[in-house]
Amino acid sequence: MSNRSWYYAAQGAQQGPIPETELRDLISRGIVTGETLLWTEGMAGWEKAGLIPGLMASLGSRTPGRPPAPSNDMTGAIGMVPLSAKLELWPYFGRALLLVIGEILVVPTPWAAVYFYRYVAERIRVPGRPNISFIGQPLDIWYVFVGMGALIYINRIDSGILHLLVFVAQGVFGWMIIRWAVSKIASNGQPLPIRFEGSPLIYFGWYLFTIVSAISIIGWAWVLTAWMRWICRNIAGTRREVVFNGSGLDVLWRTIVFVIGCAFVIPIPWVLRWYTQWYVSQFALVQRA
Repeated sequence: MSNRSWYYAAQGAQQGPIPETELRDLISRGIVTGETLLWTEGMAGWEKAGLIPGLMASLGSRTPGRPPAPSNDMTGAIGMVPLSAKLELWPYFGRALLLVIGEILVVPTPWAAVYFYRYVAERIRVPGRPNISFIGQPLDIWYVFVGMGALIYINRIDSGILHLLVFVAQGVFGWMIIRWAVSKIASNGQPLPIRFEGSPLIYFGWYLFTIVSAISIIGWAWVLTAWMRWICRNIAGTRREVVFNGSGLDVLWRTIVFVIGCAFVIPIPWVLRWYTQWYVSQFALVQRA
């Protein structure tokens, strides 16, 4: 039996990944039917379960073909291919810890950040783009990372003006890091022609809106979700559009679980990996209209 991981569409949302043994159990219980859209690595796009050879032999022979988009299925399900990440527990936690230490020490931050980005990028699976990697170098925008680390200490100074400057600088540095990181993604060692074209002013507006929305206790999750979708819409240079499928509720309850897990200290490596892998799985590629 194959050890592939599968995604399936149910109730207007993407579900998975799940192992093939679990998928066959869902089929036997009638939860996944011949009309359910499925996708696994190696497939060009989403396909009905009944049209995938060898998966549902009991359905009998059917004429192959691409199914039409169902009226209540997830947006762009046909041709939508989700991303996924397989992060080893301790190597991932160790690199995340080094990143935190690098920011505390300020100077090592560029090296710690690139070390972290390379590890994560190499473990992200993007259908149609083999061997994803990160080719950014520590000295590309070292001043940004050093500045981010220095802001930790500047913010501790009791000065309203400095606190305001730190707030503005964090937004500007965040935009610069995203623009740089997107441009340094490669496939098979070759840089991809993608770029982030989002306006720094609009990015800062989303950053400000997210901070302000924290007043509502839970509203920030929906704002953050909308912000992620805006970022995706402004990634250009690819045949396929990047989308974010997570909802505000998804982000909210998972963040709460993550924070509670971190509060107990010992579960941090597990909840950190779980949280990161879920976030990556909510990004997908769809054909541009």
